[in-house]
Amino acid sequence: MKELDKAQVATGEEVLEKGVEMASDKGLRDPLSVGALAGLAIAIVFTWKIFPSAPQRRQPKRQPPRASSSSVNLQTNATLESSGAASASSEDLSAQDVVDDFFQPVKPTLAQIVRQKLCEGRKVTCRLLGVVLEETNPEELQKKATVRSSVLEVLLEVTKFCDLYLMERVLDDDSEKRVLLALEEAGIFTSGGLIKDKVLFCSTETGRASFVRQLEPDWHIESNSEVISQLARFIKYQLHISPSRPERLASNVFYSTSLEHFFGCV
Repeated sequence: MKELDKAQVATGEEVLEKGVEMASDKGLRDPLSVGALAGLAIAIVFTWKIFPSAPQRRQPKRQPPRASSSSVNLQTNATLESSGAASASSEDLSAQDVVDDFFQPVKPTLAQIVRQKLCEGRKVTCRLLGVVLEETNPEELQKKATVRSSVLEVLLEVTKFCDLYLMERVLDDDSEKRVLLALEEAGIFTSGGLIKDKVLFCSTETGRASFVRQLEPDWHIESNSEVISQLARFIKYQLHISPSRPERLASNVFYSTSLEHFFGCV
C-alpha cells in the first residue's frame, strides 16, 4: 500500500489531541476513556488511509487523428504514379503524332498528276475556245482573246511533259493575231515547251478534226461534241470539256467541266 499522506497523519494527531482535551475537561482521565479516544483517532486515520479522496483526473484533450505514415506513403505513391502515368501518356501521344506525320501519305505533285491522268501519253492536241481561252466561239475572237488564268499552271505543266499542239477555227487573220498575242502575254511561250509554230488555225471544224488525225496524238482535248464523235475511232483518248455533263460518246472519251478540274487543280 501507498505510504500515509502527511496531511492525513497531521489530521489524525489533531483529532487525538482534541479528544484528550475533551476527556480532560470532562474529567475522563481514566485509562479506559483515553484508550477509547486513541482508538477512535487511529480508526479515523486508517479510514483515510484506506479510502483516500481520489483527486479529479483531467480529461486528456482529444487530438485529431493523425494519418499513419503508411497512409501518407500510399497517398504519395498514388500521386507519383498518377503524375507518372500522365507524363507517360503525354509522351505516348507525342510519339504517336510523330509516327502519324511520318506515315501520312504524301500529296502528289501536279507533274505526277499530269503523267498519271494522261496515262504516260507523249503527244496532246487541244482546242483553244472554251478550254484555254475564255471565249467560246470564233465570233468573239474578232473582238478579243483572253487566256483563262486558272488553266495556265496545268497547261505549262503539260508542255513540260508532252508534245502539245493548240488549234482553233478563226474567221480572219486579225483573230489569229489576237490569239497569239494573248498566249504570248500569258507567258505560255516562255517555258520552252510550246512555240508559235505549234499553234494551228483553220477555217472549219472539219479542218480542226483533220489536224488532229494527222498529228495522231495520244490525247485530244475538245469542247465540241461533234468533233469528239468524229475522232472517237481514231484517237486513243479524248477529254470532253463541257459545263454540263454530256452523254458519253465512247468508252475512250472522258469528261470534265474544265481542264484544270480534270487534273485536280480546282
